[in-house]
Amino acid sequence: MAEPLRIAIVGHTNAGKTSLLRTLTRNVDFGEISDRPGTTRHAETIDLRLDGQAAVRFIDTPGLEDSVALLDHLVTLPAESRPERVRAFLRGPEASRTYEQEAKVLRALIEGADAAMIVIDTREPVLPKYRAELEILSWCAKPIMPVLNFVRYLNTRLDDWHQALLENGLHARVEFDAVAPFNGSERQLYSDLATLLPARRQQLNAIVDVLALQARERRLAACRVIASGLIDVAALRRALPADEFADELRQKAFVRAFQDDVRRHGRRAVDELLAVFAFRAGDAELADLPQLAGRWEDDLFNPELLKEAGRKLGMGAVIGAGLGVVADVAMAGLSLGAATTLGATLGGAASGGWRPLWRKLENRLSGVQELTVEDPVLLLLADHLLDLARALEQRGHAAQDKLRLQDERIDEDGLRPVVRALDAARGHPEWERGEHRRAGGSADRQVLEAEIARELDQRFDGAAA
Repeated sequence: MAEPLRIAIVGHTNAGKTSLLRTLTRNVDFGEISDRPGTTRHAETIDLRLDGQAAVRFIDTPGLEDSVALLDHLVTLPAESRPERVRAFLRGPEASRTYEQEAKVLRALIEGADAAMIVIDTREPVLPKYRAELEILSWCAKPIMPVLNFVRYLNTRLDDWHQALLENGLHARVEFDAVAPFNGSERQLYSDLATLLPARRQQLNAIVDVLALQARERRLAACRVIASGLIDVAALRRALPADEFADELRQKAFVRAFQDDVRRHGRRAVDELLAVFAFRAGDAELADLPQLAGRWEDDLFNPELLKEAGRKLGMGAVIGAGLGVVADVAMAGLSLGAATTLGATLGGAASGGWRPLWRKLENRLSGVQELTVEDPVLLLLADHLLDLARALEQRGHAAQDKLRLQDERIDEDGLRPVVRALDAARGHPEWERGEHRRAGGSADRQVLEAEIARELDQRFDGAAA
């Protein structure tokens, strides 16, 4: 097994070094992120582990705080070469006094690293202190890969930084936003690094291949999570005796409890998606996700949105209107068993055998009402979860701002096959996973989950028109 590649992460204070490492290692707990200057005070290491082995060992260094004065000091030191001047500085008294922080950076690079990534905040102007940093780091005689951070901002000075890097002989560079990295930019970073480390090219190419495989596995896992959550909701069925159905207060309480169960399944799917992408459920940096705040719960049973979703599915403007039962605000998105269309009943019988049909008929004769979820709720839930998965795939693990989903329209064309496939779950209430029971390990459920996951995977890159 090859020794891990050792990369020093260097740069000025608050350029985003720790943020970059959180994203590259998918570790939301590493280091401390703050707007306060000099948050990182000591060199810390963290490994990128692939297949259980350390592939890259990153060294997070403090910020270079007084590079101009340090450069002036270095040029006064007697030595035959620039790297020797750096070593002379590290042996001298100033390395533990005036320039203690800078010494930690240079020691990590010249003594413990194969290469450096210098993280640059492209929103900053190219000041003399930054030019001094570039020159000092070049004196360490190690390959340097500039990582241009915050490139998505309108006030970025990308062209100025490109020119500054060229003037310092740094022709290779990579644009990588630590908060919202471009798709594939992580793999591109390692591919470009291979040009600076030809002796490690094979090792870096292997890292790129494994990262691509892991990204694919995360996406497939996300699709399975969404599919499983949708099956839970489609299979959800609650019965209400006739005497309780006749009591308006009990009926409303029953409906509210049913809606809470749907939301519980939705929240469970959200938590599982966060885990797939290595985020934490309830993490402060994700607390403002629309799916975790009010919009999630408001939209799910919003009558107008459900009517829109119903029209997309060809159900017309009235939700739940059948056999004399007309939907109102309280019943939006829910379907009473006694008001289920004959087609849905036969569909449940065909997919689940005669037992579900017999139960329906028995309940009908005894006046028991069964509450289930209408297709528009499933459509909205699928749309929310797929949008969330797409956003998490593009979200860096240093992100602290509110995640804003760009497209809130329902992707009816792509998700219609998903909703149709969920009909098979309606006749199997035992497929619902609960707090006190788990879904039966039915092979049929697993087959349906795989089918729906494939449909979702095909739509993952496609945005609604």
